[in-house]
Amino acid sequence: MNGIDTASTGVDKRRLRIEILLVLAVSFGISGIRAVLRLTDALLDPVPLNQQQVALNSTQSQIPWLDLALQLSSATALLAYGGLALFLLAGDGIGTARPRWSDAAWGAGLAALIGIPGLVFYATAVHLGLSREVIPASLDHPVTEIPVLLVWSAANAFGEETVVVAYLLTRLKQLGWGLPAALAASSLLRGSYHLYQGISAGFGNIIMGVVYGWFYWKTGRLWPLVIAHFLIDAIAFVGYTAIGGNLSFLGL
Repeated sequence: MNGIDTASTGVDKRRLRIEILLVLAVSFGISGIRAVLRLTDALLDPVPLNQQQVALNSTQSQIPWLDLALQLSSATALLAYGGLALFLLAGDGIGTARPRWSDAAWGAGLAALIGIPGLVFYATAVHLGLSREVIPASLDHPVTEIPVLLVWSAANAFGEETVVVAYLLTRLKQLGWGLPAALAASSLLRGSYHLYQGISAGFGNIIMGVVYGWFYWKTGRLWPLVIAHFLIDAIAFVGYTAIGGNLSFLGL
């Protein structure tokens, strides 16, 4: 399949606009609003931004089995966002191409394209005071730590790429939006809900959104994006844990 499939006919544009608002209101749109508020709170704090910390994956209970249940419940919500988006698209006869082996190679390439420069960009941003220090993992139960981090990596990847890229770009194309406007909307949304990490996180994710959105618009392939996102998160989360939280090689 080349490009986004918008095979459905007789599109009710008013219905689509309402649907988009509702999907974003229960998923990453409201996350973006919360992130802006959290960034505002951080900037108003007398402590400089680069001296503040934010943990991405934290223990939710000191009881191991209860923490695992809470972690899985939270991750399931992200998977449900993606599932809802695919369900709505399928209701209009718009399917997503099945995974194929070549998706793994594309995913690895996209992960390297974004992940390596992103790490340098993050370290520079912290040095310049434009980002909080991001703690990828702060979990207290060693037995479940790695599985939980991998589940979160998969949930983040599937939820974000499905809703923010595949669903949103497809719906915007159905509404008659061109590539520049649709890419701007998708990438700005991605940047918005990462702002709680700092100003630089917003800009960095906007760039990621443009690259991933362009790829999907041209190819219609969702799974390379999911794989790439999973690899970036898994390497960051598990790698941070493996080195014992030591970021001295980044000057942090």
